[in-house]
Amino acid sequence: MTYYESTGHLLLTPVDREAPARAVRLRELGLGERPDAELDAFARRIAQTLDAPHAGVNFIGEERQFFAGLHHRPDAPPSGYPARVLARDHGYCPHVVVRGRALVLEDVRDFARFAGNAVVDGSGVRSYVGAPLTDRQGIVLGTVCAVDVAPRRWGTEGLGTVKALAAELAGLLRGRDEGLD
Repeated sequence: MTYYESTGHLLLTPVDREAPARAVRLRELGLGERPDAELDAFARRIAQTLDAPHAGVNFIGEERQFFAGLHHRPDAPPSGYPARVLARDHGYCPHVVVRGRALVLEDVRDFARFAGNAVVDGSGVRSYVGAPLTDRQGIVLGTVCAVDVAPRRWGTEGLGTVKALAAELAGLLRGRDEGLD
């Protein structure tokens, strides 16, 4: 077990055996290295659709996460999250990627595994919903996600919405990928 030195919280980021293959795939697709205006617009749509103050399109590499699409609602409560780049052990998207399944945390502090994450103490994140973003080869590249600084009930509707948005964006990325062939 590993602990964050600064907080003493247990670090429970899952082992990601697919990270090397994902990193190669992200390089092939030209994703995860720079902001993308189309993905920023998609993140804005995620935030609007889910009525969330913060949303992103996040690609997970071997050592870090990169929000190629990012949106902070202008009226959003102040928060340092998410930044464009986060360590791989920050936040909840790495869990979605390794599990290959959507994740809903109505109040992250209700779950010992997630409550000690650095984004809770450092940025005030209290609620998360995210779904995996999969390419045409079946590799989970990252996530579409939304966060709030207050606990909230995403419910089955929020879960269904984030999954639908992930599927839609995966289709758009597949179109980009087919253009590379």
